Amino acid sequence: MNFEIVELFAIAMFFISLFGLITSKGVIKGIISMITMEIAVVMFFLSIGFQTGILPPIGRDVGDNVADPLPQALMITAIIIGVAVTAVNMTMLIALSRQFKTTEWDILKKKKME
Repeated sequence: MNFEIVELFAIAMFFISLFGLITSKGVIKGIISMITMEIAVVMFFLSIGFQTGILPPIGRDVGDNVADPLPQALMITAIIIGVAVTAVNMTMLIALSRQFKTTEWDILKKKKME
């Protein structure tokens, strides 16, 4: 297996973020971990598709050495979806903090049981 350093960094960042998401006691730390996981996934997929010496698929005489625009388009879509999910998470965080006056999971569970 010949992994590039960027791919290894993205994999490590993903699993560190997953660990942070599982062990977080606060809602804000969970949201930050989710954002970091999304960034790691985008970085991993873009690093897989990266090649040196390829040309953009624009123009008439591009030849055979042309970049595939599909991975970039999919990653732009993933970034937009990630921003929307983050906006929804932050809206839910604001609603929870206004209603229960806390952002800690344990306190929210206790207040929900009451």
